[in-house]
Amino acid sequence: MTSGRDLDELLAGPESEPCTRVERAEPRGSRLDAWWARVLSTPARRRAWQWGGPAASLVLAAALRLEGLGSPHALVFDETYYVKDAWTLMHLGYEAQWPGDADAAFARGDADDYLPGSPSFIAHPQLGKWIIAAGLAVFGAGDSVGWRISTAVVGILTVALVMAIAHALLRSTVLTTIAGGLLAIDGNAIVMSRVALLDGSVTFFALLGFGAILLDRRWSERRLERWIARRLAAGRPIDWGPSLWWRPWLLAAAVALGLASSVKWSGFYFLAFFAVYTLAVDAAARRRAGIGLWGSGTVLRQAPVTFVLMVPLAAAVYVASWFGWFASGGGYDRRWVQSGGQAWSGLLAWVPTSVQNWWHYQVEIYDYNVGEMRPHAYQANPLTWLLMTRPTSMYYQAIDPGQDGCTASSGCGESITGIANPIIWWAAVAACVYLVYRLVRYREWRAGLILAGLAAGYLPWLLYLRRTVFQFYTIAFEPYLVLGLTMTIGIVLGTRADPTWRRVSGVRVVAIFLGFCVVVSAFFLPLWTGMQVPWWFIQLHYWLPGWR
Repeated sequence: MTSGRDLDELLAGPESEPCTRVERAEPRGSRLDAWWARVLSTPARRRAWQWGGPAASLVLAAALRLEGLGSPHALVFDETYYVKDAWTLMHLGYEAQWPGDADAAFARGDADDYLPGSPSFIAHPQLGKWIIAAGLAVFGAGDSVGWRISTAVVGILTVALVMAIAHALLRSTVLTTIAGGLLAIDGNAIVMSRVALLDGSVTFFALLGFGAILLDRRWSERRLERWIARRLAAGRPIDWGPSLWWRPWLLAAAVALGLASSVKWSGFYFLAFFAVYTLAVDAAARRRAGIGLWGSGTVLRQAPVTFVLMVPLAAAVYVASWFGWFASGGGYDRRWVQSGGQAWSGLLAWVPTSVQNWWHYQVEIYDYNVGEMRPHAYQANPLTWLLMTRPTSMYYQAIDPGQDGCTASSGCGESITGIANPIIWWAAVAACVYLVYRLVRYREWRAGLILAGLAAGYLPWLLYLRRTVFQFYTIAFEPYLVLGLTMTIGIVLGTRADPTWRRVSGVRVVAIFLGFCVVVSAFFLPLWTGMQVPWWFIQLHYWLPGWR
């Protein structure tokens, strides 16, 4: 594969020298390449493009996520839990109960009327709700922008992070801009940035950990190379490898993945997968360096070190995220032992009562999550996620003709449905299947890293096929789908060093594909943002029976 760095260098570099041989060489590149080389003929222009391209994708992402963010002024889907939990968390340090009819009063700004409240059992840790609470602190409970602004900012930052990772992986401003643009205009990413749920925050922190793992890969390999060089210079053998304790990017990954787990427990899956990936990369690097695979210098030597570096730190971050519960005296199960619960005895009798209460609460949360099998109209089996057969309807409001500006004889509707852009989604799934082939056939490390992220976000859910889960959970691994699609687009594009027929056809295919993606996103945008449209127009978007 030609690297993305080569792509930019070839796009911006000088034209090929004329052929001096008698026979005519096969033409290379295209007229577009020659024009682009002239456009980027100065360092200032190249810098403007390197910053301007990604910035344009980020501005687009911000516009699609912030415009009309406060509409509808109603708690939609699970906002009824997380926004109200965030409000009580901010004021009490724990999530409190609300009466069943509190949504309307909350929207009016009367949230303080329900404080303080009895502690409420919650299914997920507190960090994601603290993030939502930041918006409430600025705008107040009565402003629906305040409910969602934190989630929107996290969604915008996720687009920026995807571009940073794409650039680090592919070394191409073109592909970096494409990666950000694809995530910016995708419906699943837009909806999950405009509705105050927790999954967008899981996505961001897990992706932050992914980026740190990428940086650690380069850091640790350079450290290993320097160690080998010193050994060789000293005439000493390299039949054993060092235990790399100082790995700052691995520590950063542990913090980020601990934060992801502090939003939802699915973050622990990313921790486990990325730790195993790190061990595999370490073993491969040592084998390439000539260090035995199963000797004292192998993964067996580094594995305990990696565990110590990642797991305790991530666990500490997770425990620290419950600071509000520990600091308050009224949280759920906060006084479980004092209220008659069985205290620990024997070797664990010394553990503080607050920790025992907290642990009991964690067990209850675990039991709830693994046993949640109540049917839901929009539940989607994980086996169908990649096909996207049952997206989640977050909100729908029917409007009769003549009401609220509806002029359609069939009536109108306002819908927020988490349908990903089907062209981007299905193409990304196909691209990642292709990357599996590339990994097996060519051992491409970029493909392996992207697929590791995808596996971490998706494969663990196959263990819970009977659990009540939803299509929007896929936002946690969608960035890796987009990265996989972008890498494949880079392969299709080729470089100006390719024969003209190959280069022109690659550019043409990619341009048509990207244009089609933009058109489809514009078509679906009303269903992602709650715009009022005629009912017949809504029906045009039901491409599969399960989308209704």
